[in-house]
Amino acid sequence: MAAIVAEPPARPFDSLLIANRGEIACRIADTARRMGLRTIAVFSDADAGARHVRRCDEAVHIGPAAPGESYLDPARILAAARVAGAGAIHPGYGFLAENAGFAEACAAADIVFVGPPAAAMRAMGSKDAARMRMAAAGVPVTPGYDGNDQSETGFAAGATAIGFPLLVKATAGGGGRGIRLVESLQDLADALRQARAEAQAAFGDGRLLLERFVAGARHVEVQIVADRHGNVVHLHDRDCSIQRRRQKLVEEAPAPAIAAPVRAAMAEAAVTCARAVDYRGAGTVEFLLSPDNSFYFMEMNTRLQVEHPVTEAVTGIDLVAWQLTVAAGAPLPCRQHEIAVNGHAVEARVIAEDPARGFAPDPGPLALAAWPHGGVRVDTGYEAGDSVPGAYDSLLAKLVVHGLDRTDAWRGLASALRDTAVGPGASNLGLLAAIAGDPALRAGPVDIGWLERALPALLAGLPDRRADALALAAWHLLRPSSGDGDPWSRRDGWRVSGRGTAALTLAVDGAAAADLAVAYRPRGLALRGDGIDLDLREDRDDGGLLRLVCNGRAIAGHVLPHDNALAVLTGGARHVVSRPAPRAGSDAAAGDGRIRAPLPGRVQAVHVRPGAAVAAGAPLLALEAMKTLHALAADRDGVVETVGCAVGDQVARGDLLVVIAPASD
Repeated sequence: MAAIVAEPPARPFDSLLIANRGEIACRIADTARRMGLRTIAVFSDADAGARHVRRCDEAVHIGPAAPGESYLDPARILAAARVAGAGAIHPGYGFLAENAGFAEACAAADIVFVGPPAAAMRAMGSKDAARMRMAAAGVPVTPGYDGNDQSETGFAAGATAIGFPLLVKATAGGGGRGIRLVESLQDLADALRQARAEAQAAFGDGRLLLERFVAGARHVEVQIVADRHGNVVHLHDRDCSIQRRRQKLVEEAPAPAIAAPVRAAMAEAAVTCARAVDYRGAGTVEFLLSPDNSFYFMEMNTRLQVEHPVTEAVTGIDLVAWQLTVAAGAPLPCRQHEIAVNGHAVEARVIAEDPARGFAPDPGPLALAAWPHGGVRVDTGYEAGDSVPGAYDSLLAKLVVHGLDRTDAWRGLASALRDTAVGPGASNLGLLAAIAGDPALRAGPVDIGWLERALPALLAGLPDRRADALALAAWHLLRPSSGDGDPWSRRDGWRVSGRGTAALTLAVDGAAAADLAVAYRPRGLALRGDGIDLDLREDRDDGGLLRLVCNGRAIAGHVLPHDNALAVLTGGARHVVSRPAPRAGSDAAAGDGRIRAPLPGRVQAVHVRPGAAVAAGAPLLALEAMKTLHALAADRDGVVETVGCAVGDQVARGDLLVVIAPASD
């Protein structure tokens, strides 16, 4: 890419290529089309029929599913822009959004880049350089070590000066990757090794820095926008403290319970950050807010944030429209005194992942995508009938609720989550509902570590609807029907000699199978066996939502085919009901030495070779999926017979990775 020293001149444009996918591409397209722009989508092989392609006026294919050969390839994006005659490119977030070289390449191709100047991205792209620059500008930064000496000895000296606990952080990091909490000097070497390996794999840059760990801190960020005419404004603040593995899950605006002087000082510091790097466009300055109301600069995100809708909800400002306006060279539409906060907003990220399996991504067909209505904003890249690719982030949608105050907004989010159903794959909807209803959270703001501490109790408290799931699945399989008047096709147990019976074996969530005797009743079924005694009759089939009366109690749910079984979504829970052969014996897959990928991902480490002796529980390899490393261990004692993967391989869920043979006597 050719280097551009001077910032290219802005100019109006009438067509916009969106160099992204999923919900953010759809969200950008909606605003661009309202502004009269011709919208151009790009898509990989995995996204040929995706919603963002359908939302745009045109679409250009850019390559295989692998991000490095499609969405992360600047040459392919620029070629698509030239083919479509795009006047501007909006990168969204992720992928190329903070790639300074790509911004320069757009300028060299005479295409407007909807984002900040490359120089500003570079200034804020490295955490250590950004810390030093902000400190020089008078913005508070956490005490830390960001020296050039990257040796273990240098870090040990820096850590001793800072004190423990502290954080090891990747200088080029983002998304919670390359970060480790260190409690003592003895733990430092391992943390450095792990963080460096993760940073190198994720960002191609293994450099690290140290920061003092601020106990009980909140994550508060300030949205800013700047134009080419010297105007910089802030759009107030957001609280993003509800995080797991340092990845945001739920956000709200404005940040609650902050004293007015502290709030004003933080906003002013954010504006100072923007001016210090001659910023243009939308950006976010992130701070740690300590319990004593001190705040410290963490980083600046030189792009649109995932959580920007909560700011839009409370200010009434379309941030994408402002980005496009500024990119075209026009001044900001408002002055600072005209930007006010109205009410409170909360955003929850609905993700195709299984909290019960360590938040493992669960891509696949999306047969059901029922989003809430009634004033709830839904930013999504998926509709029923779409498929969630395993190659990308598994974010399905963002639910945004605006209320009169914080209590009203959280109450509205809880209601919106009850009205949402996605499947047949797993999602985090149940966990989000538990978070939204948690009394501690409702009572006031929480710190960054709250969700990790509360997670075991939240997961343990998720609703158990196994009996309801079994009833709904049985009805789905055997539901009585009239057969359109043909007695030979009726499914109500009708026989010449009277109503009949049937046998059914069902297992819920892999538990021991239950052998059930089924007796047909007028408009109903009776299920008996293995401690189960259920009388069912249909209430109504409500547009795919099956409603039954079970032992006099109303239940409802969706029943969807899933991996040779049934996924049942009911009462905020998801259970998988399968039909094993009656008492066919034990599950041969348990402890058989055949280690399969539990989720799609990339192999990051292989710890064993063929011929190695292993004990049950010994680490075999590590997969990276959704910014997280997942360890796979031996399920029995034995000898490694084969290793079917290598570091860097992309594997699908179910792929056979390692085979362990029984140890010979």
